[in-house]
Amino acid sequence: MCGGTEKNLPRMKIDNLKIFTGRRHPVLAESICKQLSLPLGNALVESFPDSETFVKIIDHIRGDDVFIIQPTSRPSNDSFMELLIMIDAARRASAKRITAVLPFFGYARQDRKDQPRVPITAKLVANLLVAAGANRVLTLDLHATQIQGFFDIPCDHLYASPVIYEYLKNQPAENMTIFSPDVGGLKRAQAYATLFNCQLGFIAKRRISAEVVEATSLVGEVEGRDILIVDDMTETAGTLTAAAKILKDRGAKTVRAAVTHAVLTDSAYDRLSEKWLDELIVTDSTPPDPRYADYPITVLTVANLLTEAILRIHNNLSVTSLFKVKGF
Repeated sequence: MCGGTEKNLPRMKIDNLKIFTGRRHPVLAESICKQLSLPLGNALVESFPDSETFVKIIDHIRGDDVFIIQPTSRPSNDSFMELLIMIDAARRASAKRITAVLPFFGYARQDRKDQPRVPITAKLVANLLVAAGANRVLTLDLHATQIQGFFDIPCDHLYASPVIYEYLKNQPAENMTIFSPDVGGLKRAQAYATLFNCQLGFIAKRRISAEVVEATSLVGEVEGRDILIVDDMTETAGTLTAAAKILKDRGAKTVRAAVTHAVLTDSAYDRLSEKWLDELIVTDSTPPDPRYADYPITVLTVANLLTEAILRIHNNLSVTSLFKVKGF
């Protein structure tokens, strides 16, 4: 697992700071606690035989600033329900403030009514977090930034771009073109193109089904160039491999992809085995799959980024500096 250059964390107080985790990604929570020189909060989280979740906060947390770390990745409903129950347990244990830390915010793609009689589930999830007792939300690379507005509590939205930039910054950029795999991701791709001072392109696609995507055309210089596709998440890898295929067919020298959230299905691994992508760069916002070792997948850690954000929130300081990369 790789990560960007560690920053020297500012000297800040950690009095009354408690960090807990659900069962979805304890390794990330433990890494954050290690950097803070804090023990991971002691909580019992288990399932009854009928699959109901039971939570008991073992530590005394009355008057404490509590952070609960839980990406709502697969199985999404179980992860989310577990988070809600942990928040409710902390609220009833008289925590002073509860921050839900969602490195990956599930249901983010259901953020609008794009057809008749469908829900806006991202808004529902936001409402449920507030109803459970969360006072604040800390999350990373939302599928749509306007989801922040779904919350009636403060929402700190971080970006993984500083972590990805640290990994890529020493690699030659003069022959690089940043591509968005669809028109909707152009703003994200533009930010990366500005960071690397390189060319920008995008690919038009047509979604055939939930798992099948067809790339139809592209705009941008490709012939003989090193291509970096940037996106917020990948699940089936359909968009990425369709994009990589059309780029390779148009003469791209190499094609890599940098994606914040990897929630890969079996079909994704089948597509990655076709080797249209030379490298897939992801973060540990969701638990890395042991199968990553069999594919050209590089995992970058977001523990440093989340640690500093937690410190700044606990000390009531701005998190704006965490968005700055290369002076931007």
